[in-house]
Amino acid sequence: MHTRDLVRFLAELAENNNRAWFVMNKPRYDILRAEFLDLVTGLIGRIGRFDPAVSGCDPKKALFRINRDMRFSKDKSPYKTQFSAAITASGLKKPSQGGGPAYYFHIDQAGRLLVAGGEYMPPADRLRAIRQEIVENPAGFAKTMKTPALRKRYGELRDEGKLARIPKGFEAHEALADVLKHKSYIVWTETDIGKQVPADLAAELAAAFKDAYPLVAWLRAVR
Repeated sequence: MHTRDLVRFLAELAENNNRAWFVMNKPRYDILRAEFLDLVTGLIGRIGRFDPAVSGCDPKKALFRINRDMRFSKDKSPYKTQFSAAITASGLKKPSQGGGPAYYFHIDQAGRLLVAGGEYMPPADRLRAIRQEIVENPAGFAKTMKTPALRKRYGELRDEGKLARIPKGFEAHEALADVLKHKSYIVWTETDIGKQVPADLAAELAAAFKDAYPLVAWLRAVR
């Protein structure tokens, strides 16, 4: 896809985040959206080589809408300034819908590429199940997070939203407090592709997701 054109469009949208500008530039958006869909379609095929469970994911449903949900936000800007997608075995994007672990990426108006794998802010019952699995098999989870490729590319779990205290019901597991405090079980990395676009973006994304696969597979096995 024409990544530089996408970043330019998103940067202009960030400066003119209103319906009139968007309607005038809708033809540009439609072309870029179609290219992004092609990227995600090819990416699903590449991921399917090492994770067949996602092979049936509908690329159209994997894409997030550019329209923002403004109902509970003070920011009334109508559009997101990023193109994003979440590829899951369930075909559902959102954790609240039971989407489960995902391969997620987005490209934003500053030319930043974020690539992630895992579960971001799962609902309470799902979060409790993940924590319970860690309690029952801490060595298994530790082994997953020490997978060389995952650790080299992503490092540790992201701390966003992490609790200050051990969650209720898990007080007896103080030795595991640090990992049980997480509200998301996800890794991600960010790179600047605004000026230097990878020669094969789909291949780069697939390689990054392959490194995140051990965590995705571990989470998928949690019941």
